[in-house]
Amino acid sequence: MQRRTLLQTAALATMVGAAPRWTFAGAPADLSAVTGDGKPITITAKLLTDLRASLRGKLLLAEDPGYEQARQVINPVIDRRPALIIQPAGVADVRSAVNFARSLGLLVAVKCGGHSFSGQSTCNGGMQIDLSAMRGVRVDPQRRRAWVAGGTLLGAIDHEAMAFGLVTPLGTVSHTGVGGLTTGGGFGRMARRFGLALDNVTAVDIVTADGVFRRASAKDNADLYWAVRGGGGNFGIITDFEFQLHPVERQVIGGTLVFPIERARDVLSRYAEYTPRAPDELYLDAWFASPAGRPQVCGINVCYSGPARDFERAMAPIRNIGTPVADRVAAVDYDRLQRASDQSDARSEGNYSKNGFVSSITVANVKDVLAGFGSDARRTSIVYFQHAGGAIGRVATNATAFPHRHAQANMMVMANWPVNDDAKPHIEWARQCWKTLEPYTHGFYVNEVEGNEGAAVLNANYLGNYPRLARIKQQYDPGNLFRLNANITPVGKTIS
Repeated sequence: MQRRTLLQTAALATMVGAAPRWTFAGAPADLSAVTGDGKPITITAKLLTDLRASLRGKLLLAEDPGYEQARQVINPVIDRRPALIIQPAGVADVRSAVNFARSLGLLVAVKCGGHSFSGQSTCNGGMQIDLSAMRGVRVDPQRRRAWVAGGTLLGAIDHEAMAFGLVTPLGTVSHTGVGGLTTGGGFGRMARRFGLALDNVTAVDIVTADGVFRRASAKDNADLYWAVRGGGGNFGIITDFEFQLHPVERQVIGGTLVFPIERARDVLSRYAEYTPRAPDELYLDAWFASPAGRPQVCGINVCYSGPARDFERAMAPIRNIGTPVADRVAAVDYDRLQRASDQSDARSEGNYSKNGFVSSITVANVKDVLAGFGSDARRTSIVYFQHAGGAIGRVATNATAFPHRHAQANMMVMANWPVNDDAKPHIEWARQCWKTLEPYTHGFYVNEVEGNEGAAVLNANYLGNYPRLARIKQQYDPGNLFRLNANITPVGKTIS
């Protein structure tokens, strides 16, 4: 599709004497948009023409080819229409986009992989900055460093690093964007061994709300470096990450054990008892599912990255649960396991989720999980426990902006349904189920905010790190240009 579009564009440019791209489409008209606080604004045709001329990348308006694809996010329930979309080709374009948005006070959404289930990477009437043209990975195997462009998807990093027998801990779906995942946390199959994704960031290049390009590391702009590791997208647009890499064997032992739902109490009880003391090399996720129109099941997902000879000893407490109805655990290339949860057609299902961190899992959890399940011919209902602890918990609470080092798991409720279904009953189920589970939680993952939590709730979730974050927000984004996230209130500013 991209090649065909390129050829068509080249042919048209030839017909008009190789005119610049922004002239043969005709002069743009004035454009209605909205500001960050929801007020209507008109962007004049002159401003749009000047903006387009300043870019090496693309400026897309609603009538332009590519606009429909760019505005979409992974969750098809989200159907928003930005007034304009910029697809930067590099740092200069990012700066132009940020300066333009700030000068008009535009509502701004930043999209990397588009995985925000609540649609924080798109907006109605504002500017979407789509980083999909800024992708790439460079690995230095001697220094064990990877330099990653801000729009890169996780699978590219795994692929390039594993070519040298190296890894940095990232998420569990390869088409996730590096920016949102890393700045909010970054839980994944290697996190118990090497820490969160953000714990492995050694430096970033970032364009802040004033349009200034900055490097942030332990030596340069150390306060900003601290804040972007857990403070999400509050402080600017990261154009490049520098990650620490770790040597690992290419093959791990991973896969899924599936049990009948009648074993749910045994599964979660054993999981709760063993996971806090499991070796760092062993990553275990427990899940309970009511697949649409099929029998309920439960299971454990496995990734073991230690010596193969020690695997069965590490797994013995889980094996003692009994014989599963399906055992899909085997030696596998790590980057292949990282793709195991990918969706070939990610927009075929609507989805909704709620999450919270748990410091421990009790028998009462099991009872409440199963009580809220039921079954639905159209919906797949899931309760999921993503393994934490290990190296994640051995980092001081205030070492980075991410404060929830106490977590032994991230507990999630998820609902998936056919995209053409009415979303309301499925969302209502998830919310009702979550009401029974939320009391067991302490804090939530900012990468999965719903968008309606309110400033007080979001600020409180940063715990003791919030006052420092608020001061840094005031320094780098006093006008709250970057607000579509787990938003931090700048010092001295009241935000509804």
